Amino acid sequence: MATAAPGTKIRLLPEDEYTHTPDKASNYNESMYFNMFDPARKIGGWFRLGNRPNEGHAEMTVCLYLPDGRVAFTYGRPKISGNAEMNAGGMKFEVIEPFKRLRVTYSGKVVVLANPFDMADPARAFKDNPVVPCEVELDYEGVSPMFGGETVKEDGSPLDIDPEKSFAKAHYEQHMAAKGRFKVGEETFEVEGFGLRDKSWGPRYWQAIHWYRWLPINFGRDFGMMISIVTNDEGKERHGGMVLKDGKYDLITKCSIDSDWDENWYQTALCAKVETESGATYEIDGKVLSLIPLRNRRKDADGTELNTRITEGMTEYRCNGMVGYGLSEYLDQIVDGKPVGAGH
Repeated sequence: MATAAPGTKIRLLPEDEYTHTPDKASNYNESMYFNMFDPARKIGGWFRLGNRPNEGHAEMTVCLYLPDGRVAFTYGRPKISGNAEMNAGGMKFEVIEPFKRLRVTYSGKVVVLANPFDMADPARAFKDNPVVPCEVELDYEGVSPMFGGETVKEDGSPLDIDPEKSFAKAHYEQHMAAKGRFKVGEETFEVEGFGLRDKSWGPRYWQAIHWYRWLPINFGRDFGMMISIVTNDEGKERHGGMVLKDGKYDLITKCSIDSDWDENWYQTALCAKVETESGATYEIDGKVLSLIPLRNRRKDADGTELNTRITEGMTEYRCNGMVGYGLSEYLDQIVDGKPVGAGH
């Protein structure tokens, strides 16, 4: 479904739903991600598991948006000895039927944040807020075609990529329906709604992108979007994504996102405009209902501290008289204390 550059093609096979043999790159990452939002209860969550087998650990994240603006969250780097499965730190992703049915489970602890902004200081957030048992059980069903895959040469051989500048050599996404439950402490939430999942594999550093805006949106089973703007450190923007309508994807050719901000440069609202290959245009208004700021830090080869901020906002969207739910995920490198994409 995605468009390949000249001399290349995009390949996606059912076996890509399972884990791959890692590249030799030290920063090889294979990750799966799922989100879902219940439009009736206005709650939801997202889940990510990223295997970094050459570094001996995975990255595991659980984020649940609960009633009254609370967020239940946890993050870990559980040890792994290989890349045989997506199962670490109490989280497990199972492929029941490739491209059609998958299952997400988690059993462990979460911190419950009455003020999700506390996560700007993670050590203090975990210390000052209650930590409770959590269980997640969700069954996912694909409601769309597949979008994306691995970009390879015309003869099927892999591309030559620089691991230091890579975010992923392969990536695909799909709109989903989801049903199941969250249990947080003594509270149980039966949930049913819609979401989006993605998978990627290949070398990854979070600092390989200057800033991006990623809007996965669902208005129901037959209408959804994924809007993406990715910017490199030279300021070059790449627009992408797709509109799901009546079971088919209409690729986005051009988009813009204008955001409203608070004093911390966290997004509070947005207006997105989209043009597609078929000539359709859409205007989407978003209101952030609950937001948690996350970060990723590492030092480069020169010892310079690199700081990436990712703000994850559960967002209520309106388009063509319909109301839907999803995320507004904003990634920025932080320079001189300010996100580089602020104002965009």
